[in-house]
Amino acid sequence: MTTLTLAKALNEGLRAAMEDDPKVLIMGEDVGKLGGVFRVTDGLQKDFGESRVIDTPLAESGIVGTAIGLALRGYRPVCEIQFDGFVFPAADQIITQLAKMHLRSLGKVKLPVVVRIPSGGGIGAVEHHSESPEAYFTHTAGLRVMACSNPVDAYHMIQQAIRCEDPVIFFEPKRRYWDKAEIDKDATPLPLDRGKIVRPGDDVTVLAYGPMVKTCLEAANAVERERSLEIVDLRSLSPLDTELIFESVRRTGRCVIAHEAALYSGLGAEIAARITEACFYHLEAPVLRVGGFSTPYPPSRLEDHYLPDLDRVLDAVDRTFTY
Repeated sequence: MTTLTLAKALNEGLRAAMEDDPKVLIMGEDVGKLGGVFRVTDGLQKDFGESRVIDTPLAESGIVGTAIGLALRGYRPVCEIQFDGFVFPAADQIITQLAKMHLRSLGKVKLPVVVRIPSGGGIGAVEHHSESPEAYFTHTAGLRVMACSNPVDAYHMIQQAIRCEDPVIFFEPKRRYWDKAEIDKDATPLPLDRGKIVRPGDDVTVLAYGPMVKTCLEAANAVERERSLEIVDLRSLSPLDTELIFESVRRTGRCVIAHEAALYSGLGAEIAARITEACFYHLEAPVLRVGGFSTPYPPSRLEDHYLPDLDRVLDAVDRTFTY
């Protein structure tokens, strides 16, 4: 067992993938000599060389476009988008090329590209550095979308994403980069497209992913004498592990979905619709959602008011018992 922060777990996972397969490349802004702004790629260029850990220009469209070309030649590129708000210049390459090449070629071409995106708020950053753009990509057929929430999953999931033959958008919760956990590197991880019950419960199913998993666990701990909350870490946002979600909701009869992204047209709306369609006769109350407000992400002094916290999660839980 090794104790690692989430950022270091990603670093170790990337290192293991590069040692395992010489076709794995890392590319992005400041990923080499600097080791990334969050030091996720620290030391990798020194150990694997500039031909495998590549400092790129400030050009996200060029980073992903180059990765697509490399994947066509048999490489497995891992792109780092330095901050979540910087991914939008690359959206054209991701949506019109990366996501569609497999179908366009009738299955003959695979693009095993991983696009790593530090996402979410909570670090006191400036504009464009605290976005939650996952719904843009879950809406795009042809992409797998993953979100790790803890060091253990970070270590294993990044390696699984790199081995995957499909393009993967990999969200990393930047305000959890410094959280620590013990990791068994030899453990057999869950399949990449499976969610996980991280705290069993009987009264309410609480679905979360990325940075909100820890918040929801804290909420469950706060009311454990009054209510039994089942916390489900979705992990895979596309495809969804609907089997796990539906089984939990049918057992508890109530559901709250929590994410940092704005509620309007957020991923929680899709999940709520699916639960209503599949579990209608098991529900004791409407599926409720907790999320950010439908505004641009605010200046850092106001982000504590914007980000969903323990109280907002528990308020939604309480409301499910008023029906």
